[in-house]
Amino acid sequence: MQKQILQKALQWTILDVLQWTADYFSSHYIDSPRLTAEILLAETLGIDRVGLYVRFDQPLSENERNRFREMVKRRIQREPVAYITGRKDFWKITLAVTPDVLIPRPETEILVETALETMPDAPERPLCILDMGTGSGAIVISLAHSLPGPRYFASDISRSALRIAFGNAVLNNVSDRIAFFASRWFDAVSPSFAFDMIVSNPPYIPSAQVPHLPPEISHYEPAQALDGDRDGLRDIFILVSQAPGFLSPGGLLLLEIGHDQKPAVEGMVQDHPDWADLSFRQDYAGHERVAVFTRSSGN
Repeated sequence: MQKQILQKALQWTILDVLQWTADYFSSHYIDSPRLTAEILLAETLGIDRVGLYVRFDQPLSENERNRFREMVKRRIQREPVAYITGRKDFWKITLAVTPDVLIPRPETEILVETALETMPDAPERPLCILDMGTGSGAIVISLAHSLPGPRYFASDISRSALRIAFGNAVLNNVSDRIAFFASRWFDAVSPSFAFDMIVSNPPYIPSAQVPHLPPEISHYEPAQALDGDRDGLRDIFILVSQAPGFLSPGGLLLLEIGHDQKPAVEGMVQDHPDWADLSFRQDYAGHERVAVFTRSSGN
């Protein structure tokens, strides 16, 4: 019997492995079990998912099975797929990701889309765009990839994140368009330098909620990129309060916010003379996800 089992294991094809792994993931409550199995097996074999479908009858070698088994173990421990494969597709680009950076979310694509739609006009000079808390560089690299004309700047408090972001800029052929620097928000930014647009996906989850997030997030992603202090608004307030001093008249501040934070954000700009307008953009689920602040033209 053991010999028969061993022979079967040695003959397991791509289709066999996919079916077994999808069932195994499902029994452990892993989201999208079949898709996850396909992504990890394609990564193991160095092919795309379409390649799996044209090689269903191909047996796996012992080395391939061992590599795939390690990936499956990591996913069962709830490590995110993007950290296992080391990359994540976002917007129109692919990014390298590690536990030093937040995994880019689909809702952040709304921030990129909004930035491209609301980009100010400045025909006499290149626009200056700043991405604060850049992490993997998802936002600024997407903007530089889609709109090469402006001068781009990107900051982060984490030097490890900045190394990854710069590597991603090189990977996507936009490193010559972006200047990266270390800073906690505006600490290292000269107020004599005025930007036309500042974009950011700051931490906005209340501290008490972070431990209760799915383990893929709470156990693996960097806490400083998630935790927005007691009410989730600490960093949003810093940006809203200080950004006018670093924006040109009529310049824009775009922030990703929590799904229920619109009223609090509106309260921040009441009687604030530096902001002329505030509007919101919804995400794919219908939540007010991106706040767009317009600096007043005076002062």
